[in-house]
Amino acid sequence: MGYRKLGRNTGHRKAMLRNLVTSLFQNERIETTEPRAKEVKSIAEKMVTLAKKDELAARRLALQYIYKEEVVRKLFSNIGPKYIDRPGGYTRIVKKGPRRGDAADMVLLELV
Repeated sequence: MGYRKLGRNTGHRKAMLRNLVTSLFQNERIETTEPRAKEVKSIAEKMVTLAKKDELAARRLALQYIYKEEVVRKLFSNIGPKYIDRPGGYTRIVKKGPRRGDAADMVLLELV
């Protein structure tokens, strides 16, 4: 976390990434720009790895980052156990093409 500045100051960037990670686990797919997706992917992979442990300490670490408690519940009860045998690569980035307004490269970030 923290390699791309994404044209935001620190507080705004951290809040935006937390919102994107929360939305990803809530909806299981989000549409965003490619640099944002690459940042969110690394954070989301770490959260799924935490959810695979299913310990109280891991749950508390996830609650520190993810805004909604029900999303953390979903992460630890549905998403984490689904990937228990998978060693990594829980998310996928699918390119969609340029955005109409500013031609930014849009992608679909989804859980595999």
